[in-house]
Amino acid sequence: MNSESMSLFSPHLAARFDALAARYPVRRSALVPMLLYAQDEIGYISDAVVSEVAERVGVTELEVRNVATYYSMLRFRPVGRFHVQVCTNISCMLRGAREIYERFQKELGVAGGGVTADGLFSLEEVECIGACSWAPAIEVNYDFHDELTPELVAGILAGYREQAWVPGDGSSSTGRQAQAEGGGSSSQGSKAQAEGKGRNA
Repeated sequence: MNSESMSLFSPHLAARFDALAARYPVRRSALVPMLLYAQDEIGYISDAVVSEVAERVGVTELEVRNVATYYSMLRFRPVGRFHVQVCTNISCMLRGAREIYERFQKELGVAGGGVTADGLFSLEEVECIGACSWAPAIEVNYDFHDELTPELVAGILAGYREQAWVPGDGSSSTGRQAQAEGGGSSSQGSKAQAEGKGRNA
């Protein structure tokens, strides 16, 4: 991208994108990491994000959309600060995922795909988050909570509400979660998954 062009992203993220593009022999290999970082900063994959990322990696906007629509963690509309994804695929479903999903709806007062009135939480039902051995599991931003029961849902949400009021915290969760509230075991994922370092492919 021309250095004189006006970027949609912060200078820090724009510099990170430049480094990512230089890291790979083929620039388009940086596409998924760029989309994940862009989503973190902007909140979702907007038309403007698609346009600039396409220019940065040297592909068409259609190619960016084709890739982005393949991954459930990439979204095309705004969500809450803490985006709750409840897996209801076969392993999780057999171990009570449906009841957990319904409990999240009740606790948050929103249906699937909804955002709470304060903009703090959004809820989504997803097919798989790669945690079948620890089912049932959910992902909140980049944090995993596994081996859940419906009784743990309130504690998990309480942990994120507390985190939202900690000065200086970013919008990405930090791994503290609600363990102090009895909120189940959790492990922190990261955008390193897209760069070939994560536990879940």
